[in-house]
Amino acid sequence: MTSSNDSNSLAIRRKQASLIANTGRKIGYSIFFLSLIIFAIGFTVEFNNLVAKTLTVLLIVGSIVLAPSILLHYAVRGAEREEKEQN
Repeated sequence: MTSSNDSNSLAIRRKQASLIANTGRKIGYSIFFLSLIIFAIGFTVEFNNLVAKTLTVLLIVGSIVLAPSILLHYAVRGAEREEKEQN
């Protein structure tokens, strides 16, 4: 009885971690895409201090969001693969 509860809670936590990882990856990649658009606009119109500061902030925030999300994604995939191999 406890092993089924443990496996159910583990599956629920893994699904939550997968959802967090996917959401973080979408947000992170969207931030990088936004920074690319702002760079293109700044490059074509005028590349001033505001554009440079905005790009810097977006790249830092994007990295802070994206890096842990990618690691969590690979951790969830590895755990799922290991569980399939054990069963």
